[in-house]
Amino acid sequence: MFKLCGLQFLLVIQWAMCQNLWDLNLAGPLKDMNFSIPEGAGVRPIYQFISETPVIFRATGEKDGIIDIVPKTGMLYLNGSLDWETKAVHRLQVECLDENGSVVKGPYAVTIYVEDINDNPPKFDQTTYTGVVRQNSRAGKPFMYVHATDQDDPTTPHAQLTYSILHHFPNPYSEMLFQIDSTTGAISPSRKGSYYLDPQKQDTFTLVVAVKDMAGMTINAFTSSADVIINVKESLWKAPPTIYIQENSTETHPVNISQVHSNEADVIYELFEKETLARFPFSIDRNGVIYVTEPLDREKKDSYLFFAVTKDSVGELVDKPLKIQVIVKDINDNPPVCENALTVFEVQENEGGGSTIGTLHATDMDEKDTLNSRLKFSIESQVPAVPASNMFIVQQDTGTLQLRSSSLNKQIAANYSLKVMVTDADFQTICEVQVHVIDINDQIPIFEKSDYHNVTVAESIPVGTVILEIQATDTDEPATGSSYIIYQVEEGDPNHKFIIETDPETNRGFVKINKALDFETDKVHNLVINATNPEPLVSGVQYNASSRTLFKVFVTNVDEPPIFQQPVYTANVSEDIPVNTLVVKAESYDPEGDTVRYSLEGDVKKWLKIDSTTGNIYTASALDREYKELYKVDIVASETNNAAQRSKIPLVLHLKDVNDNPPQLVTDYPTFFCYPLRGGEKALIQATDVDEHVYLPRITFSLGDDMDTKKNWEISKVNGTYAHLSPKHSNFEEKVYIVPVIINDNGKPSLENKVNLEVNVCQCSSENSCYIKLENENSKPSVGQAVGILLGVLLVIGAIIGGVFFHMKYKQKNEKKSQQKDAKDQTECEELNK
Repeated sequence: MFKLCGLQFLLVIQWAMCQNLWDLNLAGPLKDMNFSIPEGAGVRPIYQFISETPVIFRATGEKDGIIDIVPKTGMLYLNGSLDWETKAVHRLQVECLDENGSVVKGPYAVTIYVEDINDNPPKFDQTTYTGVVRQNSRAGKPFMYVHATDQDDPTTPHAQLTYSILHHFPNPYSEMLFQIDSTTGAISPSRKGSYYLDPQKQDTFTLVVAVKDMAGMTINAFTSSADVIINVKESLWKAPPTIYIQENSTETHPVNISQVHSNEADVIYELFEKETLARFPFSIDRNGVIYVTEPLDREKKDSYLFFAVTKDSVGELVDKPLKIQVIVKDINDNPPVCENALTVFEVQENEGGGSTIGTLHATDMDEKDTLNSRLKFSIESQVPAVPASNMFIVQQDTGTLQLRSSSLNKQIAANYSLKVMVTDADFQTICEVQVHVIDINDQIPIFEKSDYHNVTVAESIPVGTVILEIQATDTDEPATGSSYIIYQVEEGDPNHKFIIETDPETNRGFVKINKALDFETDKVHNLVINATNPEPLVSGVQYNASSRTLFKVFVTNVDEPPIFQQPVYTANVSEDIPVNTLVVKAESYDPEGDTVRYSLEGDVKKWLKIDSTTGNIYTASALDREYKELYKVDIVASETNNAAQRSKIPLVLHLKDVNDNPPQLVTDYPTFFCYPLRGGEKALIQATDVDEHVYLPRITFSLGDDMDTKKNWEISKVNGTYAHLSPKHSNFEEKVYIVPVIINDNGKPSLENKVNLEVNVCQCSSENSCYIKLENENSKPSVGQAVGILLGVLLVIGAIIGGVFFHMKYKQKNEKKSQQKDAKDQTECEELNK
């Protein structure tokens, strides 16, 4: 009884409210109708159906105890709240009955669409999450995900969720060590976390992660949170200790020498060389095992330095490069080698016992300062063995040869042949040594002239030119160190502008130019030249004035081009420096004191200008590192009074990059999805940035802010240059969609580019590529086309007929001329025969 009275009271109230429904367009005749009503609106009228004749209205279908109609008035109403999460669409049939219950009109379809309101908070699928991250993991690489759901309509912002990190315990730095993708819930180390995470300092972190609906755009959105416990583990990606490999190994190759492990799964391992080798003897397999692929030879190369890297499926670096050091261990596989096939020493016959004759040199290619390369010397034989068989001794470790006693006599033996054995730990070699006993050096060289007067040369005379020949004589034994003459400039040449070479056959000296002469510095060189022997003089004999001579060199002036203060100019400048900025100052001088003018050559981009008087070089226009990072021009200095006298040196500009180019989408391949969509499709898009990057470009992708884009599409990062574009639903038409994509680089300041990406939803062939259906066009030509074709054909026919006609006329004319000529020839023949 209470329910009935309440219902009657409600209907009365509704009727009072609906007296003006017609004016509000909420009343009208019975017909098919659709209504959209927000959920949770409570008791309310919907619409009043009106009939011109008295009828009874009846509603059937999905009323669910909430929707009904007043039979007499036709008022369709709610007696409770709709709930989108329970039922999103209610389908009814409304009809008119007469007093006998017979249907006189209808039934008509009445559909009520329930509009979702944001009445459900998002919920995480777990109250607590746990994850593991490795030390030194790559920044931005997800190691775990959190996920939440929202029961509201997923096609509206009510169920569009965004993730964020509310708290970070502990947080020892000014920046968080972790970050979360606001769209996917992917948790990854931040750039600071990639560097500072260390299980030795802190092995556990707790994050409070929040999820917010309404796409995080309103303050009235619902929020939920969950704890994320992260355990930090020691990095697996570590450089192995220095690897030692014994040379000339007889093992079967390749040989496993080490292994590296990435923190990430499914990576591709590679090695790259720090130096370019003709043959790189190392490899790495898909499990990170490093192999040496062939025997190594320490004497050819004793160490190797290379790097191990990991890449993902699209070739991007995953981990930082690891340095791999390989040392090749020596074995004794090389015998001693005599430095000379025959070593010759000279010794004067008056040398005393213990005197050093010379040192025998031998080498061993095995590792230096090891027992494998330690050499020992011993004398095996002496020929002739007079006056004794042991006239000489050799120091075991140094190879120094000495006289045992002072008993050399050139009349008894002028030469000795020694065989010296040189040994290492396993090998031995015989070195041949000859000792010549020479006469004592008791005569000094004597010049044929005490003064060679002078010579005049131009300052431009080439280096190596002979300017004088001199001669001294020595009466000691020929072809010995006692008679061989060494000429030297004793005075007057502090800068070693001259050099004297000796002919060993004649002891004649040749004075040559050793360095370029300079009139402006030295106009005259007063030289004192001496003559000496390589062998020391005997006691009591000394060099005197007879072993010296004088020589004067006059230098004449030559007009020389300007000289720059340095051989090359370099400058490091930022590509964005203003026009008229001083880059470098070129400095030069003219040896003759003439003034110098400056100019530039090779400035193809007209980036620079030079002050012809001061040599100051300025920027003349904007620079561009992306065009050329090293920009080279020539600076020319020429004499003001003689422009032919000019010098030229290079100027190298190193252009430093600034972030002045926004990233660009790579559009080599069209972006498309096959129609109809089935869900889960992804299209890979790529962006590039021509600016310089320290490591790799890091480009972020996002969509435009308009609701249609966010409703239909989503974008997710793959790596620093790639992202996936995905449709959010499958209700797409077969057409081209314009999707606004925003790409940002990681420069300072960051640059942004908004690109309208054309996405084609199209029918696909069996090879999953778009194809376009061609319409069958009518093959009949129009009237105008037909007339044109006919006129063209007639013109061609006319040209052919005309050509045939002119050819026949020409032929007839030639035949007529030929007949006339034959008649004339015939007449001439007859006259001759008479």
